[in-house]
Order: sequence, then structure tokens, then C-alpha cells
Amino acid sequence: MKKMTILCAVLVSSVAAIAQTPEEAPDAPTTQKTGPNQDPNEVVCIRQAAIGTRLGARRVCRTRAEWAEHRSEFKQELERAQQQMQTSGQ
Repeated sequence: MKKMTILCAVLVSSVAAIAQTPEEAPDAPTTQKTGPNQDPNEVVCIRQAAIGTRLGARRVCRTRAEWAEHRSEFKQELERAQQQMQTSGQ
């Protein structure tokens, strides 16, 4: 039961990170290049809202390559958590 509680807490806290990917972030810069010729070293900044407050936003800047790696790692963690929930629920 304790594992399930921890897993649920991780999943809930991770939802905010998914919502703030550069492509989906509402405050992402509008001057971004589009298409396959994007520079992986270009820095892209987004504003991440803190959960529970309207004033606690912070600006996060990463290169496009770092954002892609971040999304990939998050996706793997989410899939791993979902698999663990499925196996513990059976």
C-alpha cells in the first residue's frame, strides 16, 4: 500500500511537467523556428507555474536537445510507473 501511495504521488507531481513541454507551454516564445531544420543548440525558455499558487511561476531555459532528452526521460519514467501499477494491481 505504501508503494502505491508513493507511486501515485510521483504520477501526480509529474503531470505538471508533462503540461509544460515547450511545444505545449502557453508562455513558450512565439518566435520559434518550425520545421526539421531547428538548431538543437538553440535555447528555449518556458514559464512553469508552481502548483498551488498563481504567483509562483519560474522560467526554465534549456537547449532544444535538452528539452528533447527531458521529454524522453519523463516518458520512460511514466511508462515504467504505469507498468508497475498494472503489475501490482493484478
